[in-house]
Amino acid sequence: MTSSSAPDTGTEARRGAFSSRTVFILAAIGSAVGLGNIWRFPYVAYEGGGGAFILPYLVALLTAGLPFLLLDYAMGHRHRGSAPLSFARARRAAEGLGWWQVGICFVIAVYYAAVIAWALRYTGFSVTQAWGEDPEGFFFTDFLQLGDPGVDMVFVPGVLIPMLAVWLGLAVVMALGVQRGVGKVALIFMPVLLLVFLALVVQAVLLPGASVGLEALFAPNWAALADPGVWGAAYGQIFFSLSIGFGIMITYASYVGRDTDMTGSALVVGFSNSGFELLAGIGVFSALGFMAQASGVAVGEVVASGVGLAFVAFPAIISEAPAGAVLGVLFFGSLVLAGITSLISVVEVVISAVRDKFELSRGVATSVVVVPTSVISLLMFSTSSGLYVLDIADHFINRFGILLVAVVSMLVLTWALRLLPTLADHLNRVGSVRLGVGWRALVGVVAPIALGYVLVDALLTDLRQPYEDYPAWMLGTFGWGAAVAVLVLGFVLSALPWRRETPLTVAALDAEEGLRPPGAEEEVTR
Repeated sequence: MTSSSAPDTGTEARRGAFSSRTVFILAAIGSAVGLGNIWRFPYVAYEGGGGAFILPYLVALLTAGLPFLLLDYAMGHRHRGSAPLSFARARRAAEGLGWWQVGICFVIAVYYAAVIAWALRYTGFSVTQAWGEDPEGFFFTDFLQLGDPGVDMVFVPGVLIPMLAVWLGLAVVMALGVQRGVGKVALIFMPVLLLVFLALVVQAVLLPGASVGLEALFAPNWAALADPGVWGAAYGQIFFSLSIGFGIMITYASYVGRDTDMTGSALVVGFSNSGFELLAGIGVFSALGFMAQASGVAVGEVVASGVGLAFVAFPAIISEAPAGAVLGVLFFGSLVLAGITSLISVVEVVISAVRDKFELSRGVATSVVVVPTSVISLLMFSTSSGLYVLDIADHFINRFGILLVAVVSMLVLTWALRLLPTLADHLNRVGSVRLGVGWRALVGVVAPIALGYVLVDALLTDLRQPYEDYPAWMLGTFGWGAAVAVLVLGFVLSALPWRRETPLTVAALDAEEGLRPPGAEEEVTR
């Protein structure tokens, strides 16, 4: 790997930069590897045909995941800016797409910290198995003090305190900057996460009944491949797990040197993320197989995903497993590490955008972003209704925020701005993998169609039946309302003027950095 990312230009010195390609790759993997890899992929694979699901999963990775990851890399690396600035340098009228992505990251950050706080508490609970004989009752009633949706709004100290710790720690990391904060955390946390998770998988595989769980996961159900929903699930999983389409990879790519091999980096990040998902599937289903055998039931009766897997099913497994405390610390510790690296990347998108737009120092921008975000997060998700709000916000912002802006971005960059040939040429300049007509077809046609199918299917489902039968006002406020708000506010923010000193074309940027004379390529009107 080259080390061409040191800040050697005025722009990089001002914005910050990763010290090497290695740090960039670890940070990108840290963003991609999050809670969804651990608690979502195993369930999706199991429901999608087990071993047969690997086929649509790989097809989705190669035809949508990696192509879109390369699109994000090209946008950030060529335009040297946050998501709004990168879109503005592509075409001033497209800046709103970048702010739309920033708004999505803001919403995700607000609720993501809560799950990390839960995992942090459960890391300690694992030592004493504080949930006792009733993990489900403990989590929902004792720990979260869950009340009726939208009715009970009592603050829960057991959640408030760890959430405060998460936000304080995050503020320190973000204030330290791109390399000393974001990069150093990735450099330390990612190897630790890999070692911790490997230890978890080894212990899970050695549990009695682990083979039963692995057989349930990997036994191929080829008939499932005839179901369009399985293919849609594969595309959805790849898309969500790679952290693409909502500004993260654009922002991170802007922090690496101009001579960095971005196409090779994308392959490393993409396949590393998928490898971690496969590893998660092995570990989770080994533990579920043990639980099924211990309970005398089929694996299908103990399978769970999301919050139910992490905070109900796994504590039950920990209570029964040999050396359960160790298993619990490893599992919840992995959730904390994976969650923190992902949260850092989400918040960095917002900080980078604010810095670029308003020319703020790192410390001021961190305060401007982290203080209101953390206050909203603490007020909304440390209460007895926090889980309901989190569930609604996560569901709607993922489907009608991330998916929608991704499809729109691909179509705009491909058909409105006709920018794909230029972006391909940029990546091909130093890339180890050449991009041609095939990549442009995948980004401009195949990926939008596949993700559009997932989006339409999700929309029809939510229109037919209110999500989880939550009260209409909660769905309207924290679901549909949040999804629409980030769109509207994105284009409102794009109307704010940039400072005149900010170069809004690639030609002007290069001229500022002394790389080519002004007017060397077609200018875009400010």
